[in-house]
Amino acid sequence: MEVMLTVEGIEKSFKDKQALKGISFEVKKGEIMAILGPNGAGKSTTIRNIMGIMYPDKGSITFHNHNGKEIPRHKIGYLPEERGLYKNVKVMDILLYLAELKDYPLDKAKERILMYLKKFDLEGKEKVAVDELSKGMGQKVQFIGSILHEPELLILDEPFSGLDPVSQDIFKEEIRSLADKGTAILLSSHQMNLVEEMCDRLFMIQNGQKVIYGTLDEVKTKYANYKCTIRGKNNLSDLQNIAKVQRVEQRDESSILYLEHDVEPTSWLKGLPDNLLVQELKINRISLHEIFIDIATNKNLIQEEGELNA
Repeated sequence: MEVMLTVEGIEKSFKDKQALKGISFEVKKGEIMAILGPNGAGKSTTIRNIMGIMYPDKGSITFHNHNGKEIPRHKIGYLPEERGLYKNVKVMDILLYLAELKDYPLDKAKERILMYLKKFDLEGKEKVAVDELSKGMGQKVQFIGSILHEPELLILDEPFSGLDPVSQDIFKEEIRSLADKGTAILLSSHQMNLVEEMCDRLFMIQNGQKVIYGTLDEVKTKYANYKCTIRGKNNLSDLQNIAKVQRVEQRDESSILYLEHDVEPTSWLKGLPDNLLVQELKINRISLHEIFIDIATNKNLIQEEGELNA
């Protein structure tokens, strides 16, 4: 698959603080890659370097064999976390202005604007001023502005923030459709359930350096141990004595058993003691949200593949 964006060993410092420490990753044509990390990890600094808002002290950023100030920004779409539409300007006018900034033909832009307004349930809003729109409607307009010029690389920073579930589904459908048509997408979000649902690969950054990089399957294989949730009143000590249980959390009359990495679920279930009280039982891999929390908070509760149980 063609590589659209290459970030290679970039470093960035502000006064006495090093914000990025040798960050490297690729974004390929037609894929959705998540860039994850807690607040202050370096995600926004990375994105701003890609967008040319600032430039790295070391390393390189390459897009279509161009790098640095030569990168063709008109081929990149960007939805920033902090929204910034002119409030007293009509929807059609602001979107045409954004298209003009990207050197996109205005007659074609107008057709696409009307198409997207209809698709995003904003039909008839083209003459409405931005400050008359709800927060969710404004989010849709800015999203349209980021994709209107048919970018080859699309960078989305918290695109689902403030959206209701219906609008989230519309955004997800459009983002996936863009990827299917070949757009390379770099997506930053704290909503791990949506990241897990949509993204092909993950890059997690913490304290300015890489901690996770790979496909969702690779990350799951490396970090996502199985967990077994049992509803029923059982003694903590009895659960802790079950083979291959790494740790147990109890909440009311439910218990979550976190299992060692080498557990084969079918065989493990057969070994459960007969006196266990089970009203309901579910076994699955831990979520991306749990992996994120564990790494971001340095809890080190999750075994990686190949680790010995402490």
